[in-house]
Amino acid sequence: MKTYNRNRQNFDGKKFYNNRNDNFKDRGPKPTGLQVFVREGEDISKALRKLKKKVEAAGIMKDLREREYYKKPSEKRREARKAGIMRWKKRKKELDMLR
Repeated sequence: MKTYNRNRQNFDGKKFYNNRNDNFKDRGPKPTGLQVFVREGEDISKALRKLKKKVEAAGIMKDLREREYYKKPSEKRREARKAGIMRWKKRKKELDMLR
């Protein structure tokens, strides 16, 4: 079994893990979360609508509702199976309507 040498160096003499991190240091801190930029003179309600759309697209509220309380793995499987059956029935119904 080979062992992994963390301190091995590349041809430049720098360590590998330092090379990966060097690129991120130049860019500055990464922004976290969602951002909405409000232009000068823009209405706040428009900015709120933009934020709501971004939150919806990111699936944050759906994730929060799922994590609100603990759900057993068997319960998750049961719900996923039930949703799959409903999708299949809907697709079948749409195909029957086309015929």
